[in-house]
Amino acid sequence: MKTFVGIDLGSTTTKAVLLDEKTQVLGRGITNSRSNYDTACRVASQEAVIDARFTLFRRELGSGDGDSGQIEEFLGALERAFRLEQFLEQLNDLERTCLEQVRGERFARLGDGVREAITEVFRQLREEAPALFAPGATRKSDFFRDIAGSRYLTIAETVARDAGLPYDLLLNVYDKSIIAVENRPPSGQLSDKFHAALKRVTREDTGMNETFREAVERALGIELEETYLVGTGYGRVTLPFSKEHIRSEILCHGLGAHMMYPGTRTVLDIGGQDTKGIQVDENGIVENFQMNDRCAAGCGRYLGYIADEMNMGLHELGPLAMKSGKPARINSTCTVFAGAELRDRLALGEKREDILAGLHRAIILRAMSIISRSGGITDQFTFTGGVAKNEAAVRELKKLVVENYGEVTINIDPDSIYTGALGAAEFARRAAEGRMEGVEA
Repeated sequence: MKTFVGIDLGSTTTKAVLLDEKTQVLGRGITNSRSNYDTACRVASQEAVIDARFTLFRRELGSGDGDSGQIEEFLGALERAFRLEQFLEQLNDLERTCLEQVRGERFARLGDGVREAITEVFRQLREEAPALFAPGATRKSDFFRDIAGSRYLTIAETVARDAGLPYDLLLNVYDKSIIAVENRPPSGQLSDKFHAALKRVTREDTGMNETFREAVERALGIELEETYLVGTGYGRVTLPFSKEHIRSEILCHGLGAHMMYPGTRTVLDIGGQDTKGIQVDENGIVENFQMNDRCAAGCGRYLGYIADEMNMGLHELGPLAMKSGKPARINSTCTVFAGAELRDRLALGEKREDILAGLHRAIILRAMSIISRSGGITDQFTFTGGVAKNEAAVRELKKLVVENYGEVTINIDPDSIYTGALGAAEFARRAAEGRMEGVEA
């Protein structure tokens, strides 16, 4: 099967999308962007391939007479088992890397104590790993570093105390090792992990029958040929591709929004590092656009900074802002002054939710200014990027759109963070067919 790959290298996350020849999305993948952009691209692409495999599994299983509820239950169990196999592979890699760190002369005086302590930490991590991927288990993140890191730190504290070792020593070993592990994607064959996951599901007796197994084996037998690849995004100049495989993020976001919603005429994208207002025609071709300057004010990075200042998770900002009954009037969305202004307002007794509500409104006001300079809003309007998942930002956007432009259709796709990668994948498909449309930007 021919596939066409689009990769969007953002400042905070890297996304990948696989399309088939009929422009249907086969798979999506996302990972945190790294200084090693080549690794980020490979990890996101691999995640998209994994997602594509589950799409093919679903197609094969759905073509039979199986009960849809039973099929989804099986696929859920298979995905959890697969993710567990992935996690264990990276956990083993992390343990080997940690042990290599303590082979030098610096640790010689501590004897085998450090190695034994590290081995014990990872024994416990492996022991509890199945529970992390059990039905109903909740995780704050799906990134390996986040899952493994939080548990390593907790377990290492107890192990270090029992072994009479400095806790900071085990932390230092982890910090140096996780960087190395992050900068190399899992090396094992995906097919091997899928087969191991199938065996695990069988052992757990989740109702899987031979029909399900045969359908998965058939889907695994379908070759996913990477026919053409296009990269885009904030870090596109660092992408490890030749120039003909790189497209402007403006073009890709415009085309991607058009593919999600063909009636789209205006696009707002608020990413980690920039905000874009884009006007497209009936074919998704960019007619005009505006972007913020080099300052990251009013973007995802700004919200991340506010979350750090308030000792909260980024995902918690929107829900808290939604509780506000009297949004504060924020004078600036400057990242440099955000911390000082935030602390001053809290010291004056202003409620956190009111401050956050005011911040979200200030961010959207800044975005509306960018849209206005690009040509304003015409029906239909599509909001994309990571900030589109923030309910407080969406609320303020809807208010301001109605106030300034009246009633227009506002589209927000659950997978809007993949808009740029989707557009890049479509450019890849068109390039492979030899009929590129649009102009370089």
